Amino acid sequence: MRDPYEVLGVAKTTAQADIKKAYRKLAKELHPDKNAGNAKIAERFKEVSAAYTIVGDEAQRARFDKGEIDANGAERAQGFGGYRPGPNGPWGGARRGPGGPFEDAGGTEDIFSDLFGGFRRGRAGGAGGGFRPARGEDRKYALKVGFLDAARGTKRRITLPDGKSLDVNIPAGIQSGQQIRLKGQGDAGPQAAGDAMIEVDVEPHPFFSRDGNDVRVELPISLREAVLGGRIVAPTIDGMVNVSVPKGASSGATLRLKGKGIKGRGEAPAGDLYVKLKVMLPATPDAALDALAATWPEDDSLRAGFTVE
Repeated sequence: MRDPYEVLGVAKTTAQADIKKAYRKLAKELHPDKNAGNAKIAERFKEVSAAYTIVGDEAQRARFDKGEIDANGAERAQGFGGYRPGPNGPWGGARRGPGGPFEDAGGTEDIFSDLFGGFRRGRAGGAGGGFRPARGEDRKYALKVGFLDAARGTKRRITLPDGKSLDVNIPAGIQSGQQIRLKGQGDAGPQAAGDAMIEVDVEPHPFFSRDGNDVRVELPISLREAVLGGRIVAPTIDGMVNVSVPKGASSGATLRLKGKGIKGRGEAPAGDLYVKLKVMLPATPDAALDALAATWPEDDSLRAGFTVE
């Protein structure tokens, strides 16, 4: 292991903040994700990282400058067997020499939190330092999805801010606020990249609405269809189907189409489609209808329950 100051390209008198800046610059230039397949740069990155564990922390740096530890972070021999005297004599308070646990005083934690989203402490048996940087930061994105695409499931191609394009599978039945995780598509890290977290925003539909896994729609029917009943065409999330309107149907009557709602997850059954009928009169006056309606008897019983005392 070379002198850590030399590895980082700084002088022994360099301020602690400037050592950190030098390391940040090198870490970004040498990061393995930016130099895939380059073994020489990968080794250089490890060397720079190990050097920073020594002089990037004030306490470790002070011990190195005093000659208490070497460039690998290992204890220098102090007396017998690589031990140094403790406060209670030659053997009291002894601490392990080379080959023992590396005590990371936290010098790398701050920098890796900044660059790569934190790190996990580790143990090292000698050269190479003792830190184990964690994965990179997760990145969060928002994606608008149409109601039918969310209900049926689809695939969308998205372009990340760095210009990279990805195909994203939108699972059937996804709802607003739910997230899709794309593993390894976040910020780069020394050991693994973070994930891309895509939060879905489902856009409203002109006539469909969702109620759990059920779907609801209000469907206009003519006065003739309401009086005489018959077969009409109704929309579902998967296309048009024929449904039967019972004779004498009133506005508000609801037809249930089993299994025509949102597909259930796993073994759960699909939801249902509820078609609420809405009787509509002709948009323009119809003399024949007016004449026919005039022959109908008045019926106040429809409003019998609406009396206010």
